Amino acid sequence: MFEKLQSLEQKFLEIGHQLENPQVTSDQQKFKLLMKEYRELEPIVESYRRYQQIEKQIAQNQALLKEQDEELRALAKEELKNLEVEKESLVASLKILLLPRDPNDQKNVIIEIRAGAGGDESSLFAAELFRAYVHYANKRGWQVEVLSISEGNVGGYKEVIARILGDKVYSRLKFESGVHRVQRVPQTEAQGRVHTSTVTVAIIPEQELEEIKLNMSDIKIDVARAQGAGGQSVNRTESAVRVTHIPTGIIVFCQEAKSQQTNRERALQILYSKLVQFEEEKRQREASSQRLAQIGTGDRSERIRTYNFPQSRVTDHRIGFTTHSIQEIMDGDMDIIIEPLILHFQAEALKQQQQV
Repeated sequence: MFEKLQSLEQKFLEIGHQLENPQVTSDQQKFKLLMKEYRELEPIVESYRRYQQIEKQIAQNQALLKEQDEELRALAKEELKNLEVEKESLVASLKILLLPRDPNDQKNVIIEIRAGAGGDESSLFAAELFRAYVHYANKRGWQVEVLSISEGNVGGYKEVIARILGDKVYSRLKFESGVHRVQRVPQTEAQGRVHTSTVTVAIIPEQELEEIKLNMSDIKIDVARAQGAGGQSVNRTESAVRVTHIPTGIIVFCQEAKSQQTNRERALQILYSKLVQFEEEKRQREASSQRLAQIGTGDRSERIRTYNFPQSRVTDHRIGFTTHSIQEIMDGDMDIIIEPLILHFQAEALKQQQQV
């Protein structure tokens, strides 16, 4: 492990020198790639350097234990305890930092929330869950751009699609894909009976525009008038765009932008991201043994979580985690349940690494 850390520190220093080179700074694409790699290495190198400092401090305090001054020995012994605790914590952190990285972790995401079983109640919860993700995004300083909304019969959303842009968005939200079940008494239920409904969440890592390579002969593009509550562009110009990928049947509809060109670009970007996700899920299904060893593979048929409002309880079924902070989660404090998922995944990845 420490040989690898030394190698990464050397690489970090080399990249730092390259970033100071005028020839590199004038090449924006190369500079951007190097800067990204530098930032990825920075927390690893900082932790490793802190580890080296602690090793030196431990050696110094061990030497002080041989001094004749009893008070000095006592202070050194007490400091050694604290240093050993920090050293152990740093070793654990370094092991996690050295785990193979998900190449999508740095990416923005496309989030799709669709009403499932449960009729109107499902649509209402789809809207509430989307608002929870929006609040969470705001707390983390991320930006949310709504791409498409299909409203329900009594409010709520039959479907909502949005982009979430920011720092390491996919790394935080990638375990949210799947079926979310809600149990509560609907406002329309006169008998006070608990109703169960579901919504489906898909978290798709967004592909950069320059990465998009589509065979346009496989794509059908239709335009239509945007539908909505009103506004200057609604129902007046054909700004809405529907893109169909003929081989897979995947359909993307965008209407939130006023410009047809903007909606077209967004629809193609979403389509390409969906196709990449489609191929990834196909690969995971084929590699069944590997897939079963992973958590949060993005299987949209998998019931991952239950929100029980009468008991103020949220349970993630993949890791058996339960919290009674349902209102806090719906208000956007989603780290309450996201952090345990990330820690569980990291622990499982460490186990697998140790078995290799």
